Amino acid sequence: MTTSTRGAAKTPAVLVLEDGRTFRGRAYGAVGETFGEAVFSTGMTGYQETLTDPSYDRQIVVATAPQIGNTGWNDEDDESGRIWVSGYVVRDPARVPSNWRSRRSLDDELTAQGVVGISGIDTRALTRHLRERGSMRAGIFSGEALAPDAELVERVKAQPHMKGASLYEEVATKEAYVVPAVGEKKFTVAAIDLGIKGMTPQRMAERGIEVHVLPATATAEDVYAVEPDGVFFSNGPGDPATADGPVALMTTVLERKTPLFGICFGNQILGRALGFGTYKLKYGHRGINQPVQDRTTGKVEVTAHNHGFAVDAPLDQVSETKFGRAEVSHVCLNDDVVEGLQLLDQPAFSVQYHPEAAAGPHDAAYLFDRFTSLMSTVREGQRA
Repeated sequence: MTTSTRGAAKTPAVLVLEDGRTFRGRAYGAVGETFGEAVFSTGMTGYQETLTDPSYDRQIVVATAPQIGNTGWNDEDDESGRIWVSGYVVRDPARVPSNWRSRRSLDDELTAQGVVGISGIDTRALTRHLRERGSMRAGIFSGEALAPDAELVERVKAQPHMKGASLYEEVATKEAYVVPAVGEKKFTVAAIDLGIKGMTPQRMAERGIEVHVLPATATAEDVYAVEPDGVFFSNGPGDPATADGPVALMTTVLERKTPLFGICFGNQILGRALGFGTYKLKYGHRGINQPVQDRTTGKVEVTAHNHGFAVDAPLDQVSETKFGRAEVSHVCLNDDVVEGLQLLDQPAFSVQYHPEAAAGPHDAAYLFDRFTSLMSTVREGQRA
């Protein structure tokens, strides 16, 4: 990525898709060039949480909400230490942010972090194109990076595909750290960082859990050195088919029958550990308005999603695995994609979406309570 920052608002820019479709607008944020997988997010709010979500590594995110930036940028809502998207696409950027917590504009923050974006394009047409053709490689070009369209298309087509990409180690912490329990400490959890969001350990801490966040390269010895009551596998970017290390670690956790909870990438890791396959969705689920049914209760939740891959598991039957019986516990009501798994003979479950959902909705927050109950049940059984 090459960037500069002068006169971005008046600088011509172009978004180029690998199939040759182009969208012309104005530079938004830094000026230069960037590449990634073009995807769309349907959230009406929460753009700061989206931009700082490590799961969006190497993706150019298209905001479907027509106006973005109204609430500016604050110092409290980041989900990690930086913006992870490789580019940002908006239709109508707010001219003046207005929120009591705002410290600067979204445009200023994108510029400061060197994130190349584009504004003033028909994001509805772009979203329809991606829904029909599928997520694809793309590039944003502005300033000195502009060139004839044919040349830009070839530069985009030279970029790697998301399928087969191993990205989780790029975004994970390099050093372990601890998020202390709020109030009385009740449990200890080892959380494997595959791209964890800041609100996730916070949600556990609020329930009396001391969270030891470990690097993606953590070994079983590292995990059990903290004497965990449970093990958590986080969200993260890239193709789960490349995550052999996390799958091997989860297999060990399952063999030891330690209570286990996974979200998003962690759900896909559990699927692989149980012997199921994974596959790439046409355009994925990204936003904060996805309807999911919890089959264990029959309830329907509105949930926050960010995933381009899914688990290939049978929806309407119990499967036999080397760790006992497993079933699909949650399903997306839009397209029947597997949104959760659970083991019936030992304490392990996962969901494909984000129950921490800092920007909302909070329908799925109960899953952290379910994890706490699971650890409590296992502890009581060990004492009996």
